[in-house]
Amino acid sequence: MGTHLRCILVVSLFITLFALQVAAKTLDPYKVLGVDKNANQRDIQKAFHKLSLKYHPDKNKGKGAQEKFAEINNAYEVLSDEEKRKNYDLYGDEKGNPGFDGGNFGNREGYTYFTGGGPKSSYFTSGDGWQTMGGQGNTKTFSFSFGGNRGASGGNPFGFDVGDVFSNFFGGGSMGGSQHGGSAGSARASTGTSGQDSSTVRIHDVTTQVFNKEVANQGITWLLLFYTPQSKDQFLLESVMQDVARSLDGALRAGKVNCDKEKALCKKVGVSSGKSARLFIYSYTTTEKGSLHEYSGEYDTKSLKTFCQEHLPRFSKRVDIGQFSFPLNVLPNLPQVLLLSTKKDTPVMWRAIGGMFRDRLIFYDAEVHDLSLPLLKRLGVKNLPALIGRSINGEEHLLKDGILVKDLRSGIKELKTLLDSFEKKNKKLASNQANSKPSQTSKREENKVPLLTASNFEEICGEKTSVCIIGVFGSNKAKVQLEAILSEISKKTLIRGQNYNSGNAISYALLDRNKQSAFLSSFDKSGFKSSDKLLLAYKPRRGRFAVYSDEVTLEEAERFVGSVLNGDVQLTATRQKPVLR
Repeated sequence: MGTHLRCILVVSLFITLFALQVAAKTLDPYKVLGVDKNANQRDIQKAFHKLSLKYHPDKNKGKGAQEKFAEINNAYEVLSDEEKRKNYDLYGDEKGNPGFDGGNFGNREGYTYFTGGGPKSSYFTSGDGWQTMGGQGNTKTFSFSFGGNRGASGGNPFGFDVGDVFSNFFGGGSMGGSQHGGSAGSARASTGTSGQDSSTVRIHDVTTQVFNKEVANQGITWLLLFYTPQSKDQFLLESVMQDVARSLDGALRAGKVNCDKEKALCKKVGVSSGKSARLFIYSYTTTEKGSLHEYSGEYDTKSLKTFCQEHLPRFSKRVDIGQFSFPLNVLPNLPQVLLLSTKKDTPVMWRAIGGMFRDRLIFYDAEVHDLSLPLLKRLGVKNLPALIGRSINGEEHLLKDGILVKDLRSGIKELKTLLDSFEKKNKKLASNQANSKPSQTSKREENKVPLLTASNFEEICGEKTSVCIIGVFGSNKAKVQLEAILSEISKKTLIRGQNYNSGNAISYALLDRNKQSAFLSSFDKSGFKSSDKLLLAYKPRRGRFAVYSDEVTLEEAERFVGSVLNGDVQLTATRQKPVLR
């Protein structure tokens, strides 16, 4: 009797699924969106936006709104993709009658599903345990979670253990001693954990406290939606945001700011909330301080993802591996790392990592197809991708080769672990150097930065010197500040103390703007009269220079000098050869 009842229920279930499959076939995506078969992508997109806003479950609580919203998304999935749309037009007519094969049952992440006819089926979730499987030729499949393990079906041609159905429905153990006994509630909880939720990326509610602690200048790229409860397009943007955040999971995070509740935050970052919600990316690109960039493109996943990728950090310098060697005199004196891969462009995960370690490591990357290059052979690189590091003491190491990457998030996690370990070793090196007995060299480094005069100009900034860093001051206060900054930089790099007399690499000096206006006019027609304090990087051999005239702090000075040494700053030719009198 029990077996007979089980068979009746299973057959009824299959008939129900089949009926849903046939019913789903009658849905024409063109009719669902209310567009003509010749509609262009712009018209399809506009129709989708309008309908998705109208039937979004968060806004429309009416009966059937959720099902309608699922239909709209499924239709848009087909018509927004040129290949899928072409397949639909080839395999189905306006009445939705594509070729239909026998179909089959299967199991995916705890969901048992039935696939109908038509090529290249795909699916999306419509909520509450059901999944609507959108396919070509206007086919759909429906699935419902029966719980249990994906591998528990054994040789069952239906893709699931029939006993699990009874376990879920009636809360008892299945006959034959099934391993999936227990209540229906516990089975559903298990399915939710291992199924849909695993691919869901949360859009965080960003308050002022969260912004200050987790967003502002933390090295992480954020996709931020600023809105009010009355804003248009909020729910549509959230949906698109979630798709992008999922595809770039690990490289960026997503959040939303309610400007009705967080007026101070919205005012602080300069975002006014009008009738429409506004979408920004908080990123770093090439600067160490984060900033907001507004998105003004189409509300679709592809366009927004492209925008986000363009605004990921760019702290890594692309180099030619055949010509590359780690720079010896970088400022500040930080560990350097080089990523080797076969990618034509800097990998997304390396750009994301660059933002996280932007003020702690110096980044390079290179495209490699030949492992026989001298640097790679010397360090024992046998597989790609590979990560090479140069410690602050000048030693070069292969941190890891043959790095396995399952997805973006795991790849970033793996690289972060490697870099954290490398940074930790360098901090220990720095500590040991600081605690070691001072040498005669380090004592000389404590000398004051010299004042540039006609008598010492050739020695300090002559053609024997690669780069001469000059602190130009207009007041005694500015002189004291510049001397302290340049003295500190020279100690960090160990260049001036070691090579000052030989004139090799780099030298530092101070210059009184009030007494040397003629010398400064060789660089600037006005002689920098409007600046009380600035840095002048002069390359005597090339007759070129660069100027930093913003607020001169130790951090900004280090960055400027480092950029000059690494060739990241565009130099300008002098107006004439500078001469001190």
